[in-house]
Amino acid sequence: MEAIRWISVGAVRLLARILLKVDMSGLERIPASGPVILATNHVNFIDAPLLYALMPRQITGLAKIEIWDNPVLGLVATSWGVIPIQRGELDLDAIRLALRALHEGKILGIAPEGTRSHHGRLQRGRPGIVLLALHVPDALMLPMALYGHEGFFRNLRQLRRTHINLVFGQGFYLDPGKARITHEMRQEMTDEIMMQIAALLPPQYRGVYSDLTAATERYLHFPPGAISNVRLALEREKGL
Repeated sequence: MEAIRWISVGAVRLLARILLKVDMSGLERIPASGPVILATNHVNFIDAPLLYALMPRQITGLAKIEIWDNPVLGLVATSWGVIPIQRGELDLDAIRLALRALHEGKILGIAPEGTRSHHGRLQRGRPGIVLLALHVPDALMLPMALYGHEGFFRNLRQLRRTHINLVFGQGFYLDPGKARITHEMRQEMTDEIMMQIAALLPPQYRGVYSDLTAATERYLHFPPGAISNVRLALEREKGL
């Protein structure tokens, strides 16, 4: 299985060099060790393979179980440590595997939107990411944004490379305090996470989270040396 992972990662890296122009920033914000929840937007099929192939640490994540209907894709996904999840229901097995990965100190990639946007503009986040984070309070929440590749297929038809940006933001922890967690609180925490992702995107990609001035950070705790991504974006745009 390790050989399959090595070969497939190499193939993705080669294709990325041929078909894409990849700019990555903020890699130094990825901890060298310890549990991390990588919270990212989800544009199209390119997102996950790029992360698995280009991250400085091995990453795991959740993917729809239908991928395993294709024997080749299923074999590659298994070699990468991808966790299959049943869509549209509470998949307790997938949740247990995701929590185990975090407790083992791994990076777990999650797209709170739950599905691809295709157009690149943020959709409303779903609270599943909060359910996981609250069970592993020492897991750093690291926001990340990808953008620029929504026109990949058009560029491919025109034999042009696609410029894609990967931006890693300032990490933080969820801190609900001692309040009883309600569905409304989980959604509010999710929206706060999504606002941190939105702050890493150019304004035209922020979608339903376009108004950064409306962002709250009631349940976010930034460790020493880290600054709110929303605050940084607003200061940067104010200075333009």
